[in-house]
Amino acid sequence: MEPCHFAPDARELWLPDRSILPFQDLWFDRMGVLMNRFLNISAIIMAFLTEGVWAEPSSKVAFTPEVLKTLSAGQTKKGEEIAQSCVGCHVLGGAAPLLDGQIGAYLFKQLKDYQDGSRMNELMTGLVRGLSDQDLADIAAYFSQLKAPSSTKSKVTEMAEVLVHRGDPRRILPPCVACHERDGRGQKIDVPAIRGQSAAYLHQTLKDYKSGQRHNDLLGRMRAISQELNEKEIKALAEYYGQ
Repeated sequence: MEPCHFAPDARELWLPDRSILPFQDLWFDRMGVLMNRFLNISAIIMAFLTEGVWAEPSSKVAFTPEVLKTLSAGQTKKGEEIAQSCVGCHVLGGAAPLLDGQIGAYLFKQLKDYQDGSRMNELMTGLVRGLSDQDLADIAAYFSQLKAPSSTKSKVTEMAEVLVHRGDPRRILPPCVACHERDGRGQKIDVPAIRGQSAAYLHQTLKDYKSGQRHNDLLGRMRAISQELNEKEIKALAEYYGQ
């Protein structure tokens, strides 16, 4: 067993194997919360230690009580009607992401970001420009209640396994599971589900975060992380979670 605090002979951060813990699910859930808090802090630190100091807010969306109330009032029937123009592009194998089973609040935020230009895409901005917040909440409610894609991994490598489950403390990289959960299902507000997502889309998304082309991630977390990843690691992670 190697120590956590990097004694001279320590090589990496040690985390207990899941199978040896009597309350493994609870332990890892708690660790996920702790690592998520760590990630929020480390992203801010990394932003100021690199050239990518982001002075502008990454998004104008705030999950205030009013916004959460709007989200909770989302109507799936109305959302389904509006979403008829979405399903042609958001299919497996397309350039657009799969939306079935996605976190509702995350979908709402992305649509709002397209509206105000925090996330750049001319087609999407044009499609959502005239929609109300209630319309967006309805769309989010519709897609979030659909069956999520299976978590079939197209390709699993040792490199991906390490990054997903252990991260890399020397680069201040927390494991992917700290935020995206053990099966890639995401978290309730701002962390998307990535299991079964299009591998090509995941690959491009990480590259866009790395280059700064996409910059609507809260606290710059994904930009801070992706800037530490090389092309092989990005490809490995996309193939691990995607299909």
